[in-house]
Amino acid sequence: MGSDLLLVLVVATALAFDFTNGFHDTANAMATSIATKAIPPRAAVLLAAVMNFAGAFISIAVATTIAKGVVDNDVITLGTLLAGLVGAIAWNLVTWLKGLPSSSSHALIGGVVGATLAAQGADAVNGSGILERVIVPALLAPLIAGAIAVLATFTAYKLMTRFRESTAQRGYRIGQIGTASLVSLAHGTNDAQKTMGIITLALIAHGSLSGDVDTIPLWVKLASATAIAAGTAIGGWRIIQTMGHGLVKLEPPMGFSAEASGGAVLMASSYYGFPLSTTHIVSGSILGAGVGKRLADVHWGLAGRMVAAWLLTLPSAALVAGVAWYLTDGLGGDSVGPPVLFGLAAIGAVGLFVVAQKRPVTPADV
Repeated sequence: MGSDLLLVLVVATALAFDFTNGFHDTANAMATSIATKAIPPRAAVLLAAVMNFAGAFISIAVATTIAKGVVDNDVITLGTLLAGLVGAIAWNLVTWLKGLPSSSSHALIGGVVGATLAAQGADAVNGSGILERVIVPALLAPLIAGAIAVLATFTAYKLMTRFRESTAQRGYRIGQIGTASLVSLAHGTNDAQKTMGIITLALIAHGSLSGDVDTIPLWVKLASATAIAAGTAIGGWRIIQTMGHGLVKLEPPMGFSAEASGGAVLMASSYYGFPLSTTHIVSGSILGAGVGKRLADVHWGLAGRMVAAWLLTLPSAALVAGVAWYLTDGLGGDSVGPPVLFGLAAIGAVGLFVVAQKRPVTPADV
């Protein structure tokens, strides 16, 4: 097939991933505020969508990391990128169906790495860059966010002793509007840029851009920001339910502390260009808030399931992406394989949504 049409398929698939990222990760920003009744559910997701859109324009540091720090952009092909995106979308949809807050970021990186390994071999993967800018920060960031949340929660409850409890609770609920907005803004800054980086890689592979990834076209920014905001606006109610009620029984001081801690760590990671998982950071801060409140009921069993999903994300998305690349290669490489893969992925996505309707989760459930 023509390279122009293949580019269109890759860009469309990248934006589809961005959309799934939006509804998959809505919980990261708004689950705590919804759980503490600081913001009504539908208003919360609309606020998150607006802040996601705005956050996408703050910087391009994360987009640059994705475009040049994960795989060798001199050998990447459009077919490889398409296979990587299919792997990422598949993992996002499966974990969404199960209500597991796994990492969209790691699904994307795992998908691209898996497809590149299958297509070009290990030499085309920037192992040191992935270790330095993805793996190590991914291990440290949830711990840092959790530790800050422990201290913040302890301090928040100490401050409550100086006021009437009802006044303090109301104050923290109002404060959560600001902290939830911070997390949403940071989520847009970090996660929308990952799709920008993938589309930039596609433009380089197509020959539409030079190898310089320090400038992202405005239309790429607008499209990525719009897709993630649209996905966020529909609300990922399954994962909101897990994040807001499954890990810890949250109270306003805990929600405020978790959001402030997670938002601060996420903004810092975006500034330094670390493509981190918002899910990991916010989950770490929620657990930290649970530990920071004495006698809080932390559901460690669910936390263990989430950690297992995190550990499986990179290799699982990589495996699906590798199989997808071999499928397209076996069907004739970039001539016949990509449209067949695109069609199969679309059918699979629709099938998962149909299955999800048998067990719907609505705003009333969260």
